[in-house]
Amino acid sequence: MGMSLLFGVVTSSALVLGALVGVRFELPKRVLAIILSFAAGALITALTFELFEDAFERGGIWLAAFGLFIGAVVFTVLSALLDRWAQAGSHPVPADEYRGSPKLDTDAAATGRAPSAASTRGAAGLALLAAATLDGVPENLALGVSLGEGTGGLALLAAIFVSNLPEALVGAASMRSQGMSTSAIIRLWGLCSVVLVIAVVVGAGPLSGSSPQTISLPLAFAAGAVIAALADTLMPEAFEHGGPAVALSTAAGFVLSFVLSLA
Repeated sequence: MGMSLLFGVVTSSALVLGALVGVRFELPKRVLAIILSFAAGALITALTFELFEDAFERGGIWLAAFGLFIGAVVFTVLSALLDRWAQAGSHPVPADEYRGSPKLDTDAAATGRAPSAASTRGAAGLALLAAATLDGVPENLALGVSLGEGTGGLALLAAIFVSNLPEALVGAASMRSQGMSTSAIIRLWGLCSVVLVIAVVVGAGPLSGSSPQTISLPLAFAAGAVIAALADTLMPEAFEHGGPAVALSTAAGFVLSFVLSLA
């Protein structure tokens, strides 16, 4: 119990730390894009080697594939609803107010043109929060199960931390750019971190020793949510503001996370 609680606090602390940095410091859009693409690379490793592969080994290809598609559908629908909600509540913004926003097009700041379609999807911060929750809960359940089974979990802990920190940082910065208050942003990411701590404890307790199929489905669901988040939000957002340079930071995130998974 004590060890699982400690692991849960460590992984979830990255969300709170990232959110604090995101709301307190005005980082350049290119820097935010590089950080986000690094997180995307780390998530590619996690979904391939820590989530879907484990789901396949525990439940077989059909159960793993089913869970993956369900996770992708859930995130896609949720992201679309968040986008619609954000656009319904949006208002025209003067061109000189585009500057400094991680979600608004760089060229629009200088030319006064309307921002691109990707930039007007004003729920990037909420989408990142949804991604952190949808893939974080199964990931932390798996972390708890590995602790309960005595198989370590340090590599998975490191991989989760590495991906959580930049997700929360960029997500909080995006929320701030959309006018959300600092207290509301911290509460949202803090609530997410509490949920993830509980997931680790549940994985190490009630789910410890459960059938492989029971664990396979949430792991595959998380993998699907991660794939959808990468395609729908993380990679487009990173490329829009970072350009081709994000390819290198994505590769760096992948390599670092892969090395940690081998530890």
